[in-house]
Amino acid sequence: MYRERVVLLGVGLAIAASLAALAGMGYLGWQSGLRQEQAQLQRHAERALGHTREAFVEVGAAFEELARSTAAPCSPRHIEELRRATLGTRSAEDVAYFRDGRLQCSSWGNLRDHIPRAVVEFTTADGIGVSTRVQPRIRNAPPMLVLHRGDYSALVNPERLLDVLAEDDVRIAIRAPGEHLLTASTPSTASLLARWTKDSSGTAAGQLYGVSRRDGWQAIATRPLAGTTGRLRTDLLKLLPLALIVLAALAALSIRLIRQRLSPLAELERAVRRRQFIVHYQPIMDLRSGACVGAEALVRRHHEGRLVPPDEFIPLAEESGLIEALTDQVLDGIVGDLEAELAADRALHIAINLCAADIRSGRFLRVLEQALPHTRIRPEQIWLEATERGFIDIEAARVTLAQARAAGHSVAIDDFGTGYSSLRHLQDLPLDALKIDKSFVDAIGLDTATSLVTAHIVEMAQELNLHIVAEGVETPTQLDYLKTRGVDYAQGWLFSRPLPAADFIVFLRHSREAHGIGPEVIRRPER
Repeated sequence: MYRERVVLLGVGLAIAASLAALAGMGYLGWQSGLRQEQAQLQRHAERALGHTREAFVEVGAAFEELARSTAAPCSPRHIEELRRATLGTRSAEDVAYFRDGRLQCSSWGNLRDHIPRAVVEFTTADGIGVSTRVQPRIRNAPPMLVLHRGDYSALVNPERLLDVLAEDDVRIAIRAPGEHLLTASTPSTASLLARWTKDSSGTAAGQLYGVSRRDGWQAIATRPLAGTTGRLRTDLLKLLPLALIVLAALAALSIRLIRQRLSPLAELERAVRRRQFIVHYQPIMDLRSGACVGAEALVRRHHEGRLVPPDEFIPLAEESGLIEALTDQVLDGIVGDLEAELAADRALHIAINLCAADIRSGRFLRVLEQALPHTRIRPEQIWLEATERGFIDIEAARVTLAQARAAGHSVAIDDFGTGYSSLRHLQDLPLDALKIDKSFVDAIGLDTATSLVTAHIVEMAQELNLHIVAEGVETPTQLDYLKTRGVDYAQGWLFSRPLPAADFIVFLRHSREAHGIGPEVIRRPER
């Protein structure tokens, strides 16, 4: 009934949305068109700024090449080098050589009139001096930019900086760091650039504009708003018939989409894609010292304001193959949450549960190998817990666990006694620890056959020199029983529920302070 109600509600909302969309199409289309125009203007500004930066880089490279020249100043060879520098620099009209502030020669050859060098108005971070609006001694020539470094200067036509293949009514202005205007199509464009220094796009003074900034360099591209609105109005009228067809099909399509989105697998895929999972940490306590020495990382999902229990999505994730992506997100969460704590306390460890697929393939070991070197976390601080479902292919499991231990990770068998494990697995597999399943811990103190199994499991693990971790400890009676039998570690609600990262860090630090110790490094037992 719930799904049918959702579908009916979705269809009703789709119809209502269709009517509302038809009524609001003009406005939305208008705004969309304006944003597209503004985005186009911003791209024009970005290209103009890119051309300008490239021009300065090219000229700077030409200056460096000339500075290394061994030719006699203004000799035929030197003038040839000036010509090559001019031809090799797309933005330069001429490259000239100066001595004592007077022009000696350029790519045009030796000059009799030693023209004085233009005054440098400002210098860029790259050490290029800039003179703006320099008037060449050529009739009707536009003002030029002159770039200087050392004994050389380059004449640059500022119109080339504005050549971005834009529409005819687009105007551009460019400013260097320090708010020095390099060039502008019109004075009003330069004024707009000086006025709007915070927005990347918008409207002002009857103009649409887009702004680009990079390392203090700025460019603005503008076009009249009146011409833009006329084009948008015509485009909207052309699209109206198509919009009616699309709106008519929306109700039918909504049924299919709603059904797809209601699929549990689709919801899980969407949650994985959007990384809607977080990590909670179940503290692991050292029963000898009473201090917290680590935690088991448990994946959790927030959905519609509630914390989704793992048994609602873990089985589906395993069946669909999404469990590997979840494991990777758990590792990302650990790095983001606890890297600093793990770096500060090398005895601290975090346990990650491996799925059966990762135990068979060893894929997650490669993920760890690539991720950990970029962090301050050591391999021995990441424990890997292999669930018994992963031991169906015992040979593949043996290879993966051996590789994990060789990489420095400790390996624990999780939920021992509830699945496929046997004494043979404990003897044959390269393991460091055994985790007693909660079902056996619950039987402690009860006169049942299961309670006898718990003692037997502890004895087997001790004989095999394995660390023992008891899960699901909830009562002082259980804790006393485990202590008296030499169990190493325990976790459960008697100590703490699984905690978000911030709460776990508080718990960890309080545990250390309360016991006044720095925990011993937990060493892997000899096998």
